[in-house]
Amino acid sequence: MTRRLPRRALALCAGGLLLLSPRLPAAHAEPASPPAAEAWQAPTSARLSSDGSLSDVAGASATSVWAVGQQSVWDIWQSRGAITHWDGVTWTEVGIRNDPTGAGLLRSVAAASTTELWAVGEGHDGLPYLARGDGAAFDRVTVDSLRVGDWLGGVAAAPNRMVAVGRRDKHPLVVTGTGSGKWKLTQLDGKGTLYGVALAGKSDGWAVGDTGGRPLITRLSGGRWKTFHVPDIPGGYLRDIHLDGPKRALAVGGVYDDSGRAGPLILSWNGKKWSRLTPPGGDVRLYGVTGDRKGRFWISGVDLERPGEAFLLRYDGHTVRPLRGAAAIVPRTIRLQSVAYLPGAGTVVTVGHVVDADGRYTDVIERLGTSERAKP
Repeated sequence: MTRRLPRRALALCAGGLLLLSPRLPAAHAEPASPPAAEAWQAPTSARLSSDGSLSDVAGASATSVWAVGQQSVWDIWQSRGAITHWDGVTWTEVGIRNDPTGAGLLRSVAAASTTELWAVGEGHDGLPYLARGDGAAFDRVTVDSLRVGDWLGGVAAAPNRMVAVGRRDKHPLVVTGTGSGKWKLTQLDGKGTLYGVALAGKSDGWAVGDTGGRPLITRLSGGRWKTFHVPDIPGGYLRDIHLDGPKRALAVGGVYDDSGRAGPLILSWNGKKWSRLTPPGGDVRLYGVTGDRKGRFWISGVDLERPGEAFLLRYDGHTVRPLRGAAAIVPRTIRLQSVAYLPGAGTVVTVGHVVDADGRYTDVIERLGTSERAKP
């Protein structure tokens, strides 16, 4: 991010907004099944070590959900990446078999299936970190063409294929891998950084980010990544994208005004062009987006005017409206950095962290039960 640090817990500390956090229930306290109507369920935690935060979540199925993040965010010597897995009953931390030191931090995770998973982030050795999972554990993957200074922020996966995006030498970077172990690096023209990526198939996908002053969207078409036209929005940036079909997609981020204050930004794809949507007002930050492939989208973030409540936006193709969790018993700031829809379960899972008055982080997992039936 150019005006906001990369997708990590350390970047999301908001000084005067750090408030006392409530105690979270145990990691097995989630209901066995979601309610029929749209409603928040009790929050829980993966119980990461001190100062833990979850930055991304991906659902392969209702009983196979993966989240990644960071532990000990304030300790440069102890800080390390975290991978945790939900099996339908409990959250369990999962290790990296061939790298006992683990990642420095993990920013993004993707699931092509329950046995084909990818995570990206940053290694203790200064190199970008890629890890492949088989459903039981992860292994670090070495890409010889990556070097110190390269940065990876997002990953997407399809069967026998993965795409990671980021930056090299101030230019957008795309890393493509196949099941056969072949790797291709593409450095795009122009300045910028890519943060989020989504695949619709072997040769169709989108990636989003910013140029340092405006939103940036690139498209995979005909085997090549190319910059795509977007509305001219000075101060705009994009952090995540979700594809809901060839004619439906949503990209989210923010926009800075002349005073330097950030507000929410949502762009919608209709199969022909990207258009800007009007979100609800408020001091809102947006981080992640998901959808149910029926025209409904959920966006994760934080409303800094009501920081103690879990916060999502819901878009049904017509309007954007907020969904708020219960008010906290004691003050807190909760940031939901990523969100995933679980097909069949009718459940939205969103992850992030709670921050207390001393700047301490606690990872948090929220669930929203939804109606499976899409509304027109």
